[in-house]
Amino acid sequence: MALLVRVLRNQTSISQWVPVCSRLIPVSPTQGQGGRALCGTSQLSTTKDFPQPVEEKVGAFTKIIEAMGFTGPLKYSKWKIKIAALRMYTSCVEKTDFEEFFLRCQMPDTFNSWFLITLLHVWMCLVRMKQEGRSGKYMCRIIVHFMWEDVQQRGRVMGVNPYILKKNMILMTNHFYAAILGYDEGILSDDHGLAAALWRTFFNGKCEDPRHLELLVEYVRKQMQYLDSMNGEDLLLTGEVSWRPLVEKNPQSILKPHSPTYNDEGL
Repeated sequence: MALLVRVLRNQTSISQWVPVCSRLIPVSPTQGQGGRALCGTSQLSTTKDFPQPVEEKVGAFTKIIEAMGFTGPLKYSKWKIKIAALRMYTSCVEKTDFEEFFLRCQMPDTFNSWFLITLLHVWMCLVRMKQEGRSGKYMCRIIVHFMWEDVQQRGRVMGVNPYILKKNMILMTNHFYAAILGYDEGILSDDHGLAAALWRTFFNGKCEDPRHLELLVEYVRKQMQYLDSMNGEDLLLTGEVSWRPLVEKNPQSILKPHSPTYNDEGL
């Protein structure tokens, strides 16, 4: 858990949930200062156009042990997938420009806002990795595990009362699963359906400026298109994900992902 500890090591404790989110996480310099492209979102690829999950042929023994709740043999080492999952989750909190989201979407700088932004990026990673068959689904479980572990650690660093922290964890867990279902339905729908899902979950039904919704719909569409352009095996072995800017001049262009470096390269 060294990477999660490194994320938190420079933080200061406080006694309650107050607007300090931007100081809880390392934020990269603001990216993409170009003008906003508010039109043409529907021209971006939707999840309907993405490849379907890989169907793997497994033996009877694997089916039996997985029916019992265990994970059968995977294409790659579980240890490698766990390391990649940690990297992928870390990319959601270290490579996302939270201050840009606070500013553009007029969100308060609070722990709850941080969680909503992180949840959105984690969900996009889950959607992408589910396309990679059983190994991808296993990686999804590990990503979610690291997310909740990180949320708990951040709560402790903030000095939140253990009882209140436990209560908030239950509320956030319920919100997480409701958000996943809503986002899944929205991404499979048109832009109106995705906007409705973002309005209910990301903005908690309180978005008064439709331009903010349009910006988020455009962001999710282009980001999913970008994630889909990444090689699945590279993602399973490295977990390295980069995020496109929230605002950019040409959101319909796909930047070619850099070739990753594998964890065990040269060993």
